[in-house]
Amino acid sequence: MAQTQPPAPTQLLTVKGTTIDSAANKPLGYVTVALLDAKTQQSVKAGLSKDDGYFELKAAAGKTYQLSFVSVGYKSKIVNITGTGTDVNVGKVLLQVSNNQLNEVSITASKPLMKQEVDRITYDVQADPDSKALSALDMMRKVPLLSVDGNDNIQLKGSGNYKILINGKESALVAKNPSDILKSMPATNIERIEVITTPPAKYDAEGLAGIINIITKKNADQGYNIGFNSRFNSVFGAGYNLNGTLKEGKFGMSFFGGFGSNGDHTTDFSNTENIFANHNDIVQTGTNRQKGTFTYGGSELSYELDTLNLITASIDIFGNNQNQGSLQHSNTDSLGIAKQIYNLQNTGNSSFTGLDAAINYQLGFKHSKDRLLTFSYKYSYSPNKQFNDNVFNDRFNYPYALVPDYQQYNDAGNKDHTVQVDYASPLTKQVSIEAGAKAILRNNYSNYHVDDRDTLTQKYQTNDLLTNDFNYHQDIYSVYNSYQLKMDKWTGKAGLRLEHTALSADFASAGVTTAPSYSNLIPSISIQRSFKTSSLNFGYTQRIQRPDISQLNPFVDQSNPSFVNTGNPQLKPELDNTFELTYSNFTKNAINIGLSYAFSNNSIQNVSSLQVETVDKKTDTVTYTTFENLGTNKTLGLNVNTNMNITKEFTLSLNGQVNHIWLSGDFNGNMYHNDGFTGNAFGNIRYKFNNGFAFSFNAGFFSGNVNLQGSSSDFIFNQYLISKDFLNKKLTIVLVANNPYAKFNTFKSTINSADFYQVSMNQNYYRSLAFRINFRFGKLNSEIKKNEHGIENDDTKGGSKNSGSSGS
Repeated sequence: MAQTQPPAPTQLLTVKGTTIDSAANKPLGYVTVALLDAKTQQSVKAGLSKDDGYFELKAAAGKTYQLSFVSVGYKSKIVNITGTGTDVNVGKVLLQVSNNQLNEVSITASKPLMKQEVDRITYDVQADPDSKALSALDMMRKVPLLSVDGNDNIQLKGSGNYKILINGKESALVAKNPSDILKSMPATNIERIEVITTPPAKYDAEGLAGIINIITKKNADQGYNIGFNSRFNSVFGAGYNLNGTLKEGKFGMSFFGGFGSNGDHTTDFSNTENIFANHNDIVQTGTNRQKGTFTYGGSELSYELDTLNLITASIDIFGNNQNQGSLQHSNTDSLGIAKQIYNLQNTGNSSFTGLDAAINYQLGFKHSKDRLLTFSYKYSYSPNKQFNDNVFNDRFNYPYALVPDYQQYNDAGNKDHTVQVDYASPLTKQVSIEAGAKAILRNNYSNYHVDDRDTLTQKYQTNDLLTNDFNYHQDIYSVYNSYQLKMDKWTGKAGLRLEHTALSADFASAGVTTAPSYSNLIPSISIQRSFKTSSLNFGYTQRIQRPDISQLNPFVDQSNPSFVNTGNPQLKPELDNTFELTYSNFTKNAINIGLSYAFSNNSIQNVSSLQVETVDKKTDTVTYTTFENLGTNKTLGLNVNTNMNITKEFTLSLNGQVNHIWLSGDFNGNMYHNDGFTGNAFGNIRYKFNNGFAFSFNAGFFSGNVNLQGSSSDFIFNQYLISKDFLNKKLTIVLVANNPYAKFNTFKSTINSADFYQVSMNQNYYRSLAFRINFRFGKLNSEIKKNEHGIENDDTKGGSKNSGSSGS
């Protein structure tokens, strides 16, 4: 019988050599060396040169290859491999110091995770292997200066006073609750995240702590590329995401969209308040139920009329529908004697929709590809409807005349029209200019009413005292001019932005009141000194914080009639000054250390006070919470970030910051002072096995907040991920365990005023298990051409950046 011959072993090609610093004529270690297929330009093997500059790579013989050399601070280099043998020594490869990277020095090797530029830090999400396993919100925990607390609220340098943009533009996707979207969106949709700590003059002067700019993927060549992502979470249910790109001739398109569940879950809550004057103790206990769904999507279109004329358009839409309910028992006693008791059943619904539509025209110039003139228009519409039905039973000393059964309606939102023109051009090889003008015409509105149930007819009748139509017009006109100077080792950027704000407030029940207009001249300065493997950055800017509709809206939310929330239409803008100093060292294990100081007067604070209501000789004490311009806010902060490549398979990253906050303000005739430390720390450990498996462990600590009248509790986060790649890395399956040690976590917040002390406890789901799928097909490498400039509305302070829950 003939014997089958075993297949011949695959012949290997070995490529080796030594990387050399051409100026010092010394070996250069930790250079990223990649072996590329000469035809497809795809990486076949990659590694780092050793301390003595030596490298060695192996690949299948019989193909034509090239070597790519990349190192921070040096010019990249391509070397063709010649010869027919299986052992090729390219000898000494000389790398020259680069003068082109002085204003954006990269951290780590290969594909850098981070980039420290003159006015921002950029985190390359696609360079992070965990991007296929994590949601966009989870990825935020890894980005320097960012943190995510136990309620999934994003913070920048420990502050919620920032602006978040999508592709450089304010978007309906993240207008109300960015965590809703980012928790449901896979990180594979995102190209990079920019943390702009010293925003240049081209950006609106809003967002005290800075700007978070999320850049979504837009890779395209002739053809198409489609990606599908799905997650199934034990607490929050299912979520689905589709994204893709298409390029055909001069036409290009990118899109993404998703839908899913926010979950259906019930949690406990409690409120305890001690009123000093009458020794009253109010104790409330109950349960909250949340159930909801979300949808989101966006598309960007591009058409090149010719090499100098480009038209782009985009549309983004988001919808969130939430049903909520609560059962609450309230008991008030004085020195152990019952004073008031009632039970309250609350059912309600809220729906939020966000729509953005924009069009841009970009004109280039023949003699300079970097000289651009852009005209832009954008329309935004964000309606938000709320309804609550409140029914009491088992009343004791809580008569109908004081608080009848009632229903609340609130139809709020905003409509914006924005027109903008931008011009950018190099003046010399070292100096470039940016200039532009912008107009934002904004209309915030809130039409609300409360209907009380009549004791005789049992029908609901409108309560005129709690009914109003509120319109708030805010027109902002601005011009800016900035210059950038780029020298051998120094880069500087400085600019001025002049903004004029015209305001008017219209209350249907009280006539028209016109708020005074005001103007602001906002400076910004950024300086970077670059060294061979490190840089030192300094930044200073002023920022203005205008209140948005959620803080201005006079709608009185009486979902809990003992603890009422309302806005303040008389709020004034807040002005902030920020100084920053950052050191970055870019060796094999990179580190970023930053020191910042910020202070503001006329600070917008969330405050609470007691109000006594008397109806038919029956009195009730109610806690009112609103917003006020109060005193000063000072913050001194230190942040540290490092990424370490322990081995080729094993990586470790740490991201942490600590702040000391000083708050003071005069409210209700009392002077309040509060200060304390806040901070957070996040760590990631990842090990990649040779068979496509990878294991990651994420853990974090969030200290809670320090407020003018109180504070909130700490939070610990931990997450385990196991992933496996299939089909040549086109399919990734991930198992996720979030906080497996406890089903619930309880968050505590306190208010300590001159008249009362309050403690609120809210239970949240803590443990969840998730299963994620990431599948993509198609091959597109170049980029869809898009405008270099466009509308970036980052000019209002969000009153609520809290999330619902859409799962990891």
